[in-house]
Amino acid sequence: MFANRTRRVLTVAGVLGATAIAVTACSGGSEGGGGGGEVDIEGDFSGQTLSVVAAWSGAEQENFEAVLQAFEDATGATVNYTSFGDNGPTYIQGQLEGGTPPNVAVIGQPALLQSLASDGAIQPLSDETAALVEENYSESWVDLGTVEDELYGVWFKAAHKSTVWYNADVYDEAGATEPEDWDGFLDQLQLLTDAGYAGISVGADVGWPLTDWFENVYLRTAGPEKYDQLTNHEIPWTDPSVEEALEVLATLWGTDLVQSGGDQRTFPESVTEVFGADPQAGTVFEGDFVAGNITSDGNSVVGENALFYEFPSINDSAPSVVGGGDVAVAFTDDEATDALMQYLASPEAAEVWVPNGGLTSPNNAVDTSLYPDDISRQIAESLTGAETFRFDMSDLTPSAFGGTQGQGFWQEMISFYQDPDDVEGTMQRLEDAAASAY
Repeated sequence: MFANRTRRVLTVAGVLGATAIAVTACSGGSEGGGGGGEVDIEGDFSGQTLSVVAAWSGAEQENFEAVLQAFEDATGATVNYTSFGDNGPTYIQGQLEGGTPPNVAVIGQPALLQSLASDGAIQPLSDETAALVEENYSESWVDLGTVEDELYGVWFKAAHKSTVWYNADVYDEAGATEPEDWDGFLDQLQLLTDAGYAGISVGADVGWPLTDWFENVYLRTAGPEKYDQLTNHEIPWTDPSVEEALEVLATLWGTDLVQSGGDQRTFPESVTEVFGADPQAGTVFEGDFVAGNITSDGNSVVGENALFYEFPSINDSAPSVVGGGDVAVAFTDDEATDALMQYLASPEAAEVWVPNGGLTSPNNAVDTSLYPDDISRQIAESLTGAETFRFDMSDLTPSAFGGTQGQGFWQEMISFYQDPDDVEGTMQRLEDAAASAY
């Protein structure tokens, strides 16, 4: 995309009028590679005030405010931050109706970005900011921030939802190892079962963990183009590609490798079953946020006996990641706001937060040696190194289909988990729900 836009080779030593950015370039990348370039932002913004809103509170807010403070120190601008918590769309709509939109918002829903862009509420990125994004991000992230061939978003924070977590003590006892593919995955779960543990624990009292299972399998069996088509309901849920993915899931869900009672178990409980004081299972699948659940339990240590491997390849599929993230968008068209957007697109902004933990950056130019531990570094390198990234499918579909408890995608995956033999019925019910919601 953007083939007609001149790509710039940038380094990190920007000059804002007489004020120089007080950060130094990092090579980026785990092996000393990386990109990034010179953030050439002109203008002294002393006396100007910018407003930034995002969902983050608590420790996340403190870390993001440190990112904004570095921009203030370099430019002379004042940046005021407001947390809108879980009410992002409602908060932003209210600000727009009141004629007081923020300069920049960081939001977690691509659909909201698309809606704001279509309504003309947000500004396309300047050529300079767009060049930084194209230089520092993979095409998947560029596409996610694009509407009608215009680039609007800078993805600042990412979530990796293609991680399989395991209790290394249990694996060692059972003689299990990290698998290379789906068949090997089933083999290792069998070793755990033979040793008296459940191979894997699943929390399926609500549907979202199960939709994540489907999305990871579907991305690997059908590929990214089909993934996009299904997400947009350009192909029906009765398509043969859906059948293949469900049949792959059935090779696990329909066996005794899965701990019984999953449809009565919460997701946090499934983590405790693996990493609690008395482990009953060896493995649990979910995103990088599992590390937080493990730490909260306090019975296992992330990076010691609590480790992860990437979601296994299926049919020799290339490395792929399903995930989420938070994207910065600009509501005002002025030099100070653009300077902030350029800063957020540079590796230096993320590198303020990264050493403190709690941030996985999708920016390929971020120096991964700055991550505070091996696990967070491994997650970041897996995310930026994946050949294919796709946003969580259920988050991209209408909420009546992909995000409502007791119906649509969530409910039909619970029903399929309970009866993995009903592939045809599941496909038809998913299609009926999608046809109603889109």
